[in-house]
Amino acid sequence: MADLSQLHPKVKELAEKHIAKCKEAGIDLLVYCTYRSIKEQDALYAQGRTKPGKKITNARGGQSMHNFRVAYDCGPVVNGKIDWNNTKLFVKIGEIGELLGLEWGGCFKSIVDLPHFQYTQGLSLKDFQAGKTIK
Repeated sequence: MADLSQLHPKVKELAEKHIAKCKEAGIDLLVYCTYRSIKEQDALYAQGRTKPGKKITNARGGQSMHNFRVAYDCGPVVNGKIDWNNTKLFVKIGEIGELLGLEWGGCFKSIVDLPHFQYTQGLSLKDFQAGKTIK
């Protein structure tokens, strides 16, 4: 599991509630990514572009909510590993997250990102880039 303490305290609290509510629904939820440094984000962005591998993000360093400690990625664990192909479970996880007030990447218009959750209190990426943060 990724280190939830790297998230903004409010997002950490929501992630913990998300895990608990999923457990109540019979879903073992694993958070595998929380905060990413600019350098880590740039390395992920390079994947499938200037470095080998599949493209996994459209966000450069400083353009991801992960860089501002308000986002995490997670997935359902089935038989000891994340079941990446179980869309039905991802949808249930998304519904639970949304009930907690999280924004779910499964509802994004530009790129559907089933494992992604964020909590921004209505702040935009530009707000975070300008130094604003959630309360």
